[in-house]
Amino acid sequence: MTDHEVILQESERIDDLLSHDLRIIQSDEVFSFSMDAVLLARFASVPKRGRVLDLCTGNGVVPILLTTRTQSSLEGIEIQPRLADMARRSVQLNELEASILIREGDLRELVNETGHAVYDAITVNPPYMPLNGSDLKANTHQAMARHEIGCTLEEVIQACNRLVRNGGKVSMVHRPQRLGEIISLMRQYKLEPKRIRMVHPRAHLEANMVLIEAMKDGKPEVRMLPPLIVYNEQGNYCDEIMEIYYGQQQAGRTKEGGN
Repeated sequence: MTDHEVILQESERIDDLLSHDLRIIQSDEVFSFSMDAVLLARFASVPKRGRVLDLCTGNGVVPILLTTRTQSSLEGIEIQPRLADMARRSVQLNELEASILIREGDLRELVNETGHAVYDAITVNPPYMPLNGSDLKANTHQAMARHEIGCTLEEVIQACNRLVRNGGKVSMVHRPQRLGEIISLMRQYKLEPKRIRMVHPRAHLEANMVLIEAMKDGKPEVRMLPPLIVYNEQGNYCDEIMEIYYGQQQAGRTKEGGN
């Protein structure tokens, strides 16, 4: 589909996803994906064929990126109508309608439509910040993306428990400060953490993201993976980040020339 065949709303633009000629509709007024979504799409274990769900899908970046790794049937659910519409148009832009279904709705109620334990894998990049009296942005779309307005962390994990099959994988990106809470809730809802990887902006700085994957009804055994370092001492993306974004190691890419 050519750009002129896609209807863009005011403030929207089409960005290059830097992989497999994929593109995505974005708007700074509504939502723009960041590195956490890209890392989640690479980190998650997904079957070659099966049924995969992305919760809190936003503008659909994770399922779109997952089409480069799997031939599974991909779905995304987003509670905000405008974001769900952007995701659907991005799917159309990439001619991926046969691979990706975008649902508009509440993840807490999705099981009523799909039934229990129907997905082989689930990915989720949920709102990171609980509602604790902190200052919320006036922009409702951005506030809901950052704060637990539409769903809490427990409600996200409970939905994963209901929707993923026994032995299925649930992959999440979040903030390290909440890792203890995440592990506790996952175990409460029979999701056993299996892989954890910390993401550090630089080698000497503490982690600012954590990638965690759990298995439904799995046995207790967790692997702590090597840390992922984003920038080297020169301020350029490290080789692994270059490979994740561009599919190959390209020296000399700076922070400004990356994401």
